[in-house]
Amino acid sequence: MLTRRTMLRGLAGGAGAVAATPLCREAQARGARHLPDGALGLLFDGTLCIGCRACMAACKEANDLPAEHTALTIGNYWDAPLDISGETLNVIKCYREGAGTKKDEVKDGFAFTKVSCMHCVDPSCVSACPVSAMTKDQVTGVVKYNVDACIGCRYCVAACPFNVPRFTFDTPDPHISKCQLCYHRAVDGKYAACAEVCPTGATLFGPVIDLKAEIARRRALTPGAETTYPRGKIGGTDTYRGAAGRYVARTYGEHEIGGTQVMHLSGVPFELLNKPKLPSVAPARISESLQHAIYNNLIAPLGFLGALALLAWRNMRPKRDAAPPPTGGGS
Repeated sequence: MLTRRTMLRGLAGGAGAVAATPLCREAQARGARHLPDGALGLLFDGTLCIGCRACMAACKEANDLPAEHTALTIGNYWDAPLDISGETLNVIKCYREGAGTKKDEVKDGFAFTKVSCMHCVDPSCVSACPVSAMTKDQVTGVVKYNVDACIGCRYCVAACPFNVPRFTFDTPDPHISKCQLCYHRAVDGKYAACAEVCPTGATLFGPVIDLKAEIARRRALTPGAETTYPRGKIGGTDTYRGAAGRYVARTYGEHEIGGTQVMHLSGVPFELLNKPKLPSVAPARISESLQHAIYNNLIAPLGFLGALALLAWRNMRPKRDAAPPPTGGGS
């Protein structure tokens, strides 16, 4: 029988075991992730974009996605998709203010921006995915999606600070949709379709280290001076002649959440282009550190509960060597 004295003795022993274990291990942020040496990415230069949206059509064709359209409220007219979706992985959006007549000007101006997966150096979607359906390629750094592994939890949708992964609710076989930088075309010697068809080189494909060098070159040019831009991919033979842009100081994607492999140049502040303002520390670093700290601190309470369970089992099991009860008086 479990007596009060035995119970108190057991609790004291369990508490001592807990006290011997560090209850609150300090949560230490894990180290930052770094770009793979062969990281591939995109540079989008908004000052070169003319808003033709050829990249949107090429993306659909390369990824075998159906056409989408946006019905306009006036007349029997329609427009291209206004945002990414389960069937659209890449869109060009336009900022416009006032008369909207001056390219890359804030006042009475307009400017273009691109919306697609940013291929984060330390992607939150990969960290949040419980079944590794989202992975980061160890060689190219491309964030890939495995539809066969996906369980449809949509944690990646909630985790992405850029609001990129989309879920196809309207199909009997729902799945996640996002840009994968056309990695499936590499076996044919091709690259990202959006960059391949861009007539001005506004979207440029290549190794991230070379794209950063191209960004530095463009920033060193005198605004308005004529220059030659690589078109399609870095290191190719196709070029475009145009005027050097006047850029805002910030390169979007250089520091956001630890950096991304898709980077943007713009002539207007990125806040006007609806680009989220984000810290330089990747959310995955913080969430994984907290998660590990919680798991570590559960060890002591579980040990305490285990000690109590063992104590209860020892005192409640039947006594095997108990003496038989007396059988009554004899004559």
